[in-house]
Order: sequence, then C-alpha cells, then structure tokens
Amino acid sequence: MAIFEWRQRRRPLDGGVTRRRHLFRPLYSRKLKRMILFAVVFLAIFPPLFFHLKLRRFRQIVARKCDWLHRPPLVCAHGGDSTRAFPNTMDAYSYAIRSQVDCIEVDVSRSSDGVLFALHNRDLQRIARNSSVQVGDLSMKQIKELDVSQIVRGTLGNRRIPTLEDALAVISNSVRQVILDAKVGPPMYEKGLAQDILSVIEKAQCKNCIVWAKSDSLARDIIKQAPDITVGYIVMVDPSTGVRNNLLRMKGARVVGVYHPLTDEKLVRAAHRRNKEVYAWTVDDADPMKRMLHLGVDAVVTSDPAMFQGLMEDLRTECLEEGFSIRT
Repeated sequence: MAIFEWRQRRRPLDGGVTRRRHLFRPLYSRKLKRMILFAVVFLAIFPPLFFHLKLRRFRQIVARKCDWLHRPPLVCAHGGDSTRAFPNTMDAYSYAIRSQVDCIEVDVSRSSDGVLFALHNRDLQRIARNSSVQVGDLSMKQIKELDVSQIVRGTLGNRRIPTLEDALAVISNSVRQVILDAKVGPPMYEKGLAQDILSVIEKAQCKNCIVWAKSDSLARDIIKQAPDITVGYIVMVDPSTGVRNNLLRMKGARVVGVYHPLTDEKLVRAAHRRNKEVYAWTVDDADPMKRMLHLGVDAVVTSDPAMFQGLMEDLRTECLEEGFSIRT
C-alpha cells in the first residue's frame, strides 16, 4: 500500500503536464508580450515614416521639375520666329512679337561698305544660292536687292533684308531684351565694328540691347567703349581643338551664351557665382528645352518660341496640379 502511494506521488495521473505548463507559462508570456509590443511599435512608426520619406522624395522631384517657375527663363526668338518666316526678316520679328516673346536675337553682319544688316552668312548663302558668299563680300546695294521670297513660299509682308537700324526700330520697344549677335568675318571686317554697332544702338535708343559675339576681342572692345552696355561672350566647342571654351574668361561681361549641349548644373552654378547670366542657345527640341528649365538657365534662345512657350505652359499646369506653390 505504501509503495502504491509513493508511486502515485511520483507519477501524477496527467504525466506531469500540468506542472510543466506552470513552469513555462511565464516564459511564453514574456515572448508573446515582446512580439506584440514590437509589432505595435513597428506599425506605429514604420508606415508613417515610410510615407513621410516617400512624400519627401516626391516633393523633391516636383521641386526639381518645377523650381524654374519661381524665376522663369526669358524666351528669346532666334532671328524672330524662324518657323513661320525667314530668319531675320520683318515678318519673323512680327510673328515673334505677336506671340509675346521676352526677347529677340538679331544676327548682325557688316557689308563691304560698312552698313550693318540683320543677316547671317548662312541665310545669305541660302538666298543667293551660293555656299561661299559672305555678307562682307557684298555692298549695301547688292544686299538690298536680294529678295527672300525667291526661296520662301507664300506672300511675305516685307521681302527685303532689313538693316540693323530698321530691325531695332521695330523690335526694341516691343520686347524686354534684344540680343545682337555680332558676326565677324576676316580680320579686316572687325576693325571699327564695335563702334559701328554702338552707333546704331545709340541712334535707335535701344536701352535693352545686349551685344554678344564669338570674338572675345570684339566683346572687350564694346566693354571698353561702352561700360553701360550689357555684353556677353560665347561658350562652345572650339572647332579646331574640340575643347570647350573657358567658361569664366572675360571680366566685365554679364552674360554667357552657352551652346546648350554643354550646359550642366556645375556650369550654371559657376556662372551665377560670378554674377553672370546663362543664356542657352539654340534650343529647338522639347527634351533639351525641359532640361534647360530644370538647370535654371536665365534665358533660352530658340528658333521655335511658340513651341517653348507651349511647353512651359503645360509644365506649369502639371506643377500646379501636383501641389507646387509659386512664391510671390
């Protein structure tokens, strides 16, 4: 009987399961509580943090895409609206003015007898059907006899090539800025060119004229003779070396005209640190136009100003719909 009772005490009827449950219950409870606490903390912190970071990233993308709206670049018509009329004609200027561009770039070349025309060698060669002729080879009389309508279909209001003086009389009071792109022929044609350009500017009373040129010596002459005139120089790839021109090479020049494929954030920042404005040229396709906006250039020179204006308006609408606010 004693032996039976001892065995009963040694071997409980439930096989000791109840006792083991009591032993491990505190351990299971602590683990479970930790897991529940971790899950609650995770759910309380991670989703809001995730969405905060996603929203922050989205805002950064929108800001990068839309920040140009705080200071939109000038829309500069290259030779007027060259998609609707022959470049540097009164018709091209009139179309650009009607579309309310900010500025117009005028090509400036000098005839053999010293008269300044709104004309580029490239366009003269198209009109004259002569791939080697230069503006400096022809006299004022010969240039005035050229008829643009011979190569352009349709009726033009003014078929003749305007002098620089005639062009400024029409456009200088109609836009915010006029860019005079001074073209230089052989060295003999550069002599006295700065003074000739300044004389026409003074006669036309063009207070908003900017003069730039690929010739640094010409730009320096204008700075020296007329410190109040805004002067720029051109940055492009040197055709003889294949190397980009030095960006910051001219003291006193306030505008840098940069061939648009060479434009990047580093270049824009460097120019702005030196208080120089960046004008990108000649931008005629949508993707480069968007890129110039994102880079924050100060002006875009384009042969298709209507396209650029439409693109800017579309992007403006998108930015406002995405919640971008324009500071006033």
